[in-house]
Amino acid sequence: MLTIKDLHVQFDTRHGVVDAVRGVNLHLDRGETLGIVGESGSGKSVTAFSLLRILDSGGRITGGHIDYRGIDLSQVDNASMNDIRGREISMIFQNPRAALNPIRKVGHQIEDVLRHHAQATRYDARAKAVAALEEVQIKDAASRYHAYPFELSGGMCQRVVIALALACKPQLLIADEPTTGLDVTTQKTVMDLIQALAQDRNMGVVLITHDLGLAGTYCDQLVVMKDGEIVEQGAPQKLTKNAVHDYTRRLLAATPHRGKQLHELVVDGVEKPIPPAGDILLSVNAVTKTYAGKAGPVQALQGVSFDIQRGGCLGLVGESGSGKSTLSSIIARLQDATSGDVQFNGASLFNAPASKYAKDTRRSEIQMVFQDATDSLNPRQTAAQSIAEPLRHLTTMNRLERNDRVEQLAEDVGLPLALLSRLPHQLSGGQKARVGIARALAVQPKLLILDEPTAALDVSIQALILNLLADLRHRLNLTYLFVSHDLSVVQMLCDTVVVMRLGQVEEMGPTEQVLSQPQSDYTRQLLQAMPTPLFA
Repeated sequence: MLTIKDLHVQFDTRHGVVDAVRGVNLHLDRGETLGIVGESGSGKSVTAFSLLRILDSGGRITGGHIDYRGIDLSQVDNASMNDIRGREISMIFQNPRAALNPIRKVGHQIEDVLRHHAQATRYDARAKAVAALEEVQIKDAASRYHAYPFELSGGMCQRVVIALALACKPQLLIADEPTTGLDVTTQKTVMDLIQALAQDRNMGVVLITHDLGLAGTYCDQLVVMKDGEIVEQGAPQKLTKNAVHDYTRRLLAATPHRGKQLHELVVDGVEKPIPPAGDILLSVNAVTKTYAGKAGPVQALQGVSFDIQRGGCLGLVGESGSGKSTLSSIIARLQDATSGDVQFNGASLFNAPASKYAKDTRRSEIQMVFQDATDSLNPRQTAAQSIAEPLRHLTTMNRLERNDRVEQLAEDVGLPLALLSRLPHQLSGGQKARVGIARALAVQPKLLILDEPTAALDVSIQALILNLLADLRHRLNLTYLFVSHDLSVVQMLCDTVVVMRLGQVEEMGPTEQVLSQPQSDYTRQLLQAMPTPLFA
């Protein structure tokens, strides 16, 4: 179905020509799934964009051939390529919300694709769009046809993007990080769906991911890319058991799985002792949150209660919509609860509404590291300015004192001082994550709320950030509330875990006990949904 021979792609930049892809050779048969794995900047997505000829401005194919069913896509004119895209070759893009038009109903967006490729008329387009939504197992598809992207969950938006990609029944599907940021059960559902549709249609699939566990579970062949080149390829069982290249071995070592220790994720890692548990720092008591919905009240939280000991790390896990982020924002006093109480250091945090909490003297004692390191930073502020922002508002430091504190924080989180003058777009994902952590630590908090801090990071960068968090907890005696959907990461970092479902606590207890001997069927379902790496 697809053969790529000696593909070269270059980009013109302000600093000269960059060779993004160098001599890539790939082969894909009908009905086969090919996994392309590697870190950010390895050339995975550029290779996929070259297939569809949708490279950014300044990018161009400078050599090689892309043979798709006897057609050299590198030589096809734009008009023919426009017809091939969507009808013959489709792509599931990494960020489903960014891939969808925010001001157009999802059903109409599917109709647009169908009518563009003459797969539907104005009379039957709606019925075919609803059928496309039903095929990706969206419940009540006729009603969801009228929904806007912002009215759907992340997993639901991902299904709509898959429906868009499959609407014209393409022969080749490119899935670019299709499960990034999804919880484990939604991730499994999405990947099982892609696999089932590929088998039913005898469709070729190219899966681009940095998750070796996921790739090993669903792919027939794996290709490992680094710096625009293929460094190793083969069947998943062979590649994961007998990796030859050092880079592949590093990726395998950095991939978390059950039973692996945190320090084993990085080369020469040192196990960090867990700080001794202290008294109770945070006590959540019967917290309830009700929102006013179009069809009546929506219960986001229902009587949630748990304690976090000083110096401890509590993992908060559950699917999207379970109430994790709502609870985190209530504890951080970004919104009010409907009822219940949160005690911090023995005193209630609810003595004033969230709108007035900015003036509370305890504001600096609870800080948050947000899920998206890019979106949580001001694009017009340098790294140093972002780190110094809470110091300006919550302390009386002068400029020289702030500068000294910023440099100390940069050293604490392993951020080179030379990067402090850079803007967010000039930093890598791992560097931006370090800026977010340094900013949260700036005012010496007692409790750090970590909302999926590594969800979108490469496995090697994730390993470094997780070890950094463990080191900071040990050195500074920090207390963590770690919100995550990755149970492997929770097992490594947290000593206590709370499993949430539909706004309620489903199960809680010591991490090892809950994950090895779950008492709840729901917890067992989460564990079963985790991809089991072939190298575990």
